[in-house]
Amino acid sequence: MALPIGATGTATLTVTESDLASALAQRPSDGFPPVLATARMVALMELAASRVLHAELSEGELSVGVDMHIAHTAATPVGAEVIAEARFVGMAGKLYRFEVAARDAGGEIGRGTHQRAVVASARLLAGAERRCPLH
Repeated sequence: MALPIGATGTATLTVTESDLASALAQRPSDGFPPVLATARMVALMELAASRVLHAELSEGELSVGVDMHIAHTAATPVGAEVIAEARFVGMAGKLYRFEVAARDAGGEIGRGTHQRAVVASARLLAGAERRCPLH
């Protein structure tokens, strides 16, 4: 099945304390603010893009993020709802390319591009185990 250009996916998050940049700080001196962490916004954008690809996956496959270029342009407080949207814009070889954006009640908070690959889950996990054996 060929994924149509313009196919979209969304993911929604109500910001909690654990989603804040301040929750990522390892020390008080790190000085991160109590607003939505860029890392959390990026994860929501990735989730939206992965949802676009669900119908493209065969059994034993999953999609993984391989590239992301994002600008986080506005702060979002705890309790606010954030919606991320991903729109498929085409292929770059074997990579699926997306335009991604996130918004809250005040408007857009971030935008950028994202690429994902479809991989065999078993192969991915075996490669991770070879890199960092835990046994």
